[in-house]
Amino acid sequence: MNRRTSSPRPRPFRRRRASPSPRSVRRRFTRLPVDPYILALLGTVALAALLPASGTTADVAGGATTGAVALLFFLYGARLSTREALDGLKSWRLHLTVLACTFLMFPLLGLAARGLVPFVLTPELYSGLLFLCLVPSTIQSSIAFTSMARGNVPAAICAGSFSSIAGIVVTPLLAALLLGGGGGGFSPDSLLRIVAQLLLPFVAGQLLRRWVGGFLTRHRTLLGRVDRGSILLVVYTAFSQGMVAGVWNRVTPGRLGALFAVEVVLLAAMLTVSWYGARRLGFDRADRVAIQFAGSKKSLAAGLPMASVLFGAQASLAVLPLMLFHMLQLVVCAMIAKRRSRDPLPDEPLSDPPSPARKHAVTGQT
Repeated sequence: MNRRTSSPRPRPFRRRRASPSPRSVRRRFTRLPVDPYILALLGTVALAALLPASGTTADVAGGATTGAVALLFFLYGARLSTREALDGLKSWRLHLTVLACTFLMFPLLGLAARGLVPFVLTPELYSGLLFLCLVPSTIQSSIAFTSMARGNVPAAICAGSFSSIAGIVVTPLLAALLLGGGGGGFSPDSLLRIVAQLLLPFVAGQLLRRWVGGFLTRHRTLLGRVDRGSILLVVYTAFSQGMVAGVWNRVTPGRLGALFAVEVVLLAAMLTVSWYGARRLGFDRADRVAIQFAGSKKSLAAGLPMASVLFGAQASLAVLPLMLFHMLQLVVCAMIAKRRSRDPLPDEPLSDPPSPARKHAVTGQT
């Protein structure tokens, strides 16, 4: 018998898995359930805890932070269109309502939380919580959530911008009135530094907008990275100073949990007051959406630079409540905006009207 020679089986072709491109990596990263910027903030805090800046490195980081903060507010001033701001004054009732939520209701709730010291909050954490209540409203996330919920986006843009402009002056004055010399180290020298580092760059940006406005519009993505990078630098410097000064030894996990619970109640109260208060004032749904998102939020970008000037070495504890509130408001407001996006608008029918044939079959009419 002739044995049939068996040839070796060909191996199945396996396509070699290509390495992921940078664009696909960024796309997967943006699909994470947690905001990537929040992860960057937490990573910066961890870096400051492991490798805090001290000595000459701290001096260099402090100088870089001062320059980054000035650049940040220069860009704020250069981006804000004076014409849009003047047009936004037409909705003055809406803007006054947002300003009242930001600089009146929030501080009142912050003062009411004074009764939680020292049983729930330490005096340092309370000073940070009260400072959180004095910070202006945010712009970017208010616009994004208002748009998602199909609210009045132009009003949200103007309301956030007006709040940021007013906060440059109102926040330091309220800090001087409510925090005093012992709460946050506020002094006339701190007010002068606020003017030099925040107000003057903002005014310079407004004056130079005619020449740099087009460049900023064309490079919006790059400048957004500059904004966030500046905030990360401020966070690293503030928490490094706290690590070197040993202020974190006075904070326990129980206190942090209590602070988070207090901020949950604070955010819930402001979301409720801004929504139902706007309804009592006669605003329509689109305006109420803008008021709720602009009036219940606090700006991390504006608050961190101010805290670094006002609190000095104690800035790490002062900005901790603001960072927690920032993360909390993003998660909660995203859920609310997603739910409100499914609400029927006043000029929309609740369901599709029946076709003429179906109407005839049901009612017997033509």
